Amino acid sequence: MDWFQVVFLALLQGLTEFLPISSSAHLILPSQLFGWVDQGLAFDVGVHIGSLTAVMIYFRQDIWRMIVAWTSSLVGRGSSTDSRLAWYVIWATLPAVVAGFIFESAVDHYGRSILVIAGATLVFGALLWWADFSRTEVRPLEKITLKDVIIIGLAQAVALIPGTSRSGITITAGLMLGLNRQSAARFSFLLSIPVILGAGLLKGLELMKTGTADEWTMVLSGTVLAAISAYACIHLFLKWLDKVGMLPFVIYRMLLGFVLLGVYFII
Repeated sequence: MDWFQVVFLALLQGLTEFLPISSSAHLILPSQLFGWVDQGLAFDVGVHIGSLTAVMIYFRQDIWRMIVAWTSSLVGRGSSTDSRLAWYVIWATLPAVVAGFIFESAVDHYGRSILVIAGATLVFGALLWWADFSRTEVRPLEKITLKDVIIIGLAQAVALIPGTSRSGITITAGLMLGLNRQSAARFSFLLSIPVILGAGLLKGLELMKTGTADEWTMVLSGTVLAAISAYACIHLFLKWLDKVGMLPFVIYRMLLGFVLLGVYFII
């Protein structure tokens, strides 16, 4: 990679990881459309660490309360809203873990085509619009139930398909279940922590086995840029969410999906 690609891909990862527009699709597309070489395993690990750092710093107070409450629940000191939320994040992560072990190789083989990305972008973009348009918004995050968590977790497992968007599909599920926008988004972001951590650890282990010839200055720069852009993205998304809703992201997904179909069938 050259420095332009480093900056572009790091910012792209940070901005798209938490928006409902699919970061995996956007990281696959440059190589598909521009013929760029793969960014390399070390860079991939680096930008995931950047995204993870951003979400953990942003939600540091929530995370600390959840850890303390969850630890207390383990030693029989009772249950609280924070301990239940911590357990819910764990339960909602399990379907994605199971699906990853079963379907990862198939997704890597069949799911990286422009046609698959375009189809998932359009279908799940339309579903996001419907969920936001028909939302009831009757419950805050404190009222989330185990049934809600299981459904959101199953929805997250579908995000293995590039173009689906992990944040998009989990927010969609949350809205359909009656969570308000802020609650659906915040749970989606909290749910991203174990997923990104797990993906980063797996890629890190693979990196240790294979070694790398990557330029570490570029990797570190990508990590920092991804962290800064991801933090800004989370902050602005939550700030503007109630004002703009999901429609801008739905419109973007529709445009992107049809452009990709044009690329696939015409070029």
